[in-house]
Amino acid sequence: VDMVESGGGLVRAGGSLRLSCVVSGGIFSMHLMEWYQEAPGKGRELVAQITGSSSTYYADSVRSRFTISRDNPKSTVYLTINNAKPEDTGTYFCHSDGRGWRPGSYWGRGTQVTVSS
Repeated sequence: VDMVESGGGLVRAGGSLRLSCVVSGGIFSMHLMEWYQEAPGKGRELVAQITGSSSTYYADSVRSRFTISRDNPKSTVYLTINNAKPEDTGTYFCHSDGRGWRPGSYWGRGTQVTVSS
């Protein structure tokens, strides 16, 4: 499974951004897909998760501001950031568990998000 994130950039506090992760290989429609944030000086933390049937989970810190979604025909998962906050700054990584194909841990290369105050 290969994953490529895009859509990061600089946004002002209160602004919005949409991240994309295009997946090649595997059976995308069956994979559990996740977005992780790696803030400066910190480890990667799960912010949102979506199952193959589109059930979702959000970390408390982003619930009501972030939306995860997927487009199975396009093998793409999205993360929409609304009302961005400076603490949302970091590198965002796409992750797949490869279920239904070759279960494992698959990571993209990340996309940088910077929120200015």
